[in-house]
Amino acid sequence: MRPATAPVIGGAVTIGLVIAAYSFWTDTPVDNTTAADTVQGAALYAENCASCHGANLQGQPDWRERRADNTLPAPPHDDSGHTWHHPDSMLFAYTKFGGQAYLDENGITAITSAMPGFEDILSDDEIRNVLAYIRSQWSEQARQKQAELSASNR
Repeated sequence: MRPATAPVIGGAVTIGLVIAAYSFWTDTPVDNTTAADTVQGAALYAENCASCHGANLQGQPDWRERRADNTLPAPPHDDSGHTWHHPDSMLFAYTKFGGQAYLDENGITAITSAMPGFEDILSDDEIRNVLAYIRSQWSEQARQKQAELSASNR
């Protein structure tokens, strides 16, 4: 093995282990947040997420159509999207580490993600607050289904 490849492999393994660890201990339900946390989440969403996912959580146009680089445009986070189809642990890891890191760690090779990671931008609590804000915008039915999914993934 060439000396330059060892740090790359070590870094990849470390990222994988960190994502795996988060999938176990960060699956705290987002609905444990307070109203103040959700307000902070709205401000953080506006600052960090709205430029891609839309000020009204509407996503980018044609979000289901792959681009030439095999990425999908940013999906909506309202009921019309699929965010509520995923458990809290996945949403947290996808946001913290970035979409591609999540896909790679889970062996998903059919798509490529352009979603950046926010690990160096938002704290864990801030990520949870953004997710709480997004959840607060869903219908009761979507919130209930997502809560059941999250509970079954613990």
